[in-house]
Amino acid sequence: MSQYFEVHPETPQLRLIKQAAQILHSGGVVAVPTDSSYALVCHLDDKAAAERLRRIRQVDDKHHLTLLCRDLSELANYAKVDNRQFRLLKLGTPGPFTFILEATKEVPRRLSHPSRRTIGLRVPEHRVLQALLEELGQPLLATTLIAPGETEALNEASEIRARFQKQLQAVIDAGACALQPTTIIDLTGDDPVVLREGQGDPATLGL
Repeated sequence: MSQYFEVHPETPQLRLIKQAAQILHSGGVVAVPTDSSYALVCHLDDKAAAERLRRIRQVDDKHHLTLLCRDLSELANYAKVDNRQFRLLKLGTPGPFTFILEATKEVPRRLSHPSRRTIGLRVPEHRVLQALLEELGQPLLATTLIAPGETEALNEASEIRARFQKQLQAVIDAGACALQPTTIIDLTGDDPVVLREGQGDPATLGL
């Protein structure tokens, strides 16, 4: 049975955030709200937790997982970023953009794309998730919470618990999310490429 934390969306209770962080440190997979939709997250360095996360979503190792970072300086530890890329990142963070970048050696090989050595990174603009990242002191490994065989992300925390309570260690309920996916920008080539247009407006990045 997964634990259920009802957290205030603007002023999250630190006691509950600490409990959720402890579950993640202990290898748990947790459903969390983001500025796009609910996501599944786990500890970056926990191989078993990452494999469970993939099993819940029923995706293989070619499916890009995303690193959720607190800020741009943290993001730069996990991706190789030049000045051109940094200017775009500055315009799009925090916010509903996922950036595909070349991974640094800080990223375990099992987490990056197997053939390209790339990683998806983003800095979310959600107070509950930011509080959790602050408490952890490091990025979280994440994937959008879409049930196997479905195309829409789940948005009701109570429904998430009902459907996944035997697979998740915790659900953080901070109310409904925007329910629109992030905009994905590939920055690994000579020019930025919009791979998916979602909540983030590419025009804010000059694209």
